[in-house]
Amino acid sequence: MTTTLITGANRGLGFEAARQLVAAGHQVWIGARDDARGQQAADAAGARFVRLDVTDDASVAAAAERVEALDVLVNNAGISGGRISPSDATPDLMRMVFETNVFGPVRVLRAFIPLLEKSPVPVVVNVSSGVGSLNLAADPGSPWREAVFPVYASSKAALNMLTIRYAAAFPRMRINSVDPGFTATDFNEHRGTQTVEEGAEVIVRYALIPVDGPTGGFFDRDGPEPW
Repeated sequence: MTTTLITGANRGLGFEAARQLVAAGHQVWIGARDDARGQQAADAAGARFVRLDVTDDASVAAAAERVEALDVLVNNAGISGGRISPSDATPDLMRMVFETNVFGPVRVLRAFIPLLEKSPVPVVVNVSSGVGSLNLAADPGSPWREAVFPVYASSKAALNMLTIRYAAAFPRMRINSVDPGFTATDFNEHRGTQTVEEGAEVIVRYALIPVDGPTGGFFDRDGPEPW
């Protein structure tokens, strides 16, 4: 049975991806900071719960010891930091968002790569965003051109670079970034235009990627997305 860990999976896209992957036959670990919410989500999805705070070294290390074996890692945990304009951005706000959205995946990858390397078909899915695309941000015709929230956007651009570099470093793994699209969740106060089922679709698709599937790419529901 394929074993999958999803960080930040007690609600929203992470929970829906967990639910769909359980239905696809995966043994899923729901990683969450809060014991009660995490266990409740795991029970609802038919998954297992592991306490995992991506901002804490000891928590991540303890989670790796408990999980023991892993085939698929979904780096889903993330925060927006709020709709911070360029004039309001500060180093402290940047550091807070990067701690979860960038340093968190690095911390989790460092702890779980030894387990992934033992898998016959290791997969990593980094949950990114279209606002992290430099190409789309610079395109005058792109809807993301007006999304001038540099703190969150730069954290996702950094995550995309991690995807490229880790994919190059671990060619046996399938490591990709995915953009779920503007999905109605607590993350954006349910302003999104997609359902959570629609948003989770691309996460699940690349979690189920075959051994000959792409790696080092950036994808949304419709296919490749520009960096």
